Amino acid sequence: MTNKYANWERLESVIRWANMTTNYFAVHIGLNRGENLYHIKRGNYGISFDLADRIVKHFPEINRSWLLTGAGTMLKDEIAEGNYIAYYNDEVENILPRLRKFKPVANAYIPSVSGCDLVARSYARAMSAPTCAVTELFLKRADLDNIIQGNEYVLVLKDKSVIWRKMRLTRKKGEWRLVARNRDDFEDILLEHKNIDQAWRVIAKTAIMSS
Repeated sequence: MTNKYANWERLESVIRWANMTTNYFAVHIGLNRGENLYHIKRGNYGISFDLADRIVKHFPEINRSWLLTGAGTMLKDEIAEGNYIAYYNDEVENILPRLRKFKPVANAYIPSVSGCDLVARSYARAMSAPTCAVTELFLKRADLDNIIQGNEYVLVLKDKSVIWRKMRLTRKKGEWRLVARNRDDFEDILLEHKNIDQAWRVIAKTAIMSS
């Protein structure tokens, strides 16, 4: 494969990491349509400085130098932290509203999971499989203005309550629909953006099953 197609390989890696379609990704970073990205896929263009800047602005975890040249690693955290993630032996509901008061009990090293800030537990039934006793959540602090529709987030609200749900947009500006995995038992929650204090994106999760 020639170098011109390697540009698309890197770009596609970022789009997959963001869990978006190509067209949604294009709009999310401020492009009018996805055609510019499809030109890169066809090998017509490379990744421009402007496109790299747009991506890094919306996804600061991405290594700009890697995006432009392929040198290094995709995520900055892989360089700075070597994929070591702070592990907290407690529940997310206790930790996130008062994070500075807690200290990690260990550093988890998981090569297949990168771009995380911490690992914590959740016993939330709304998002867990029926046979799951506890879920370990791999979380990355997210910009409130760059929440990605369709992804799972742990939200800390202004009243310090904590909710783990999948995020969906509604037709009302500034409002999110929070969707549970177990929708038969847990109704959707409508939440205004102004009521969110912190957002933590669920990068990965490990289910510990009941015996």
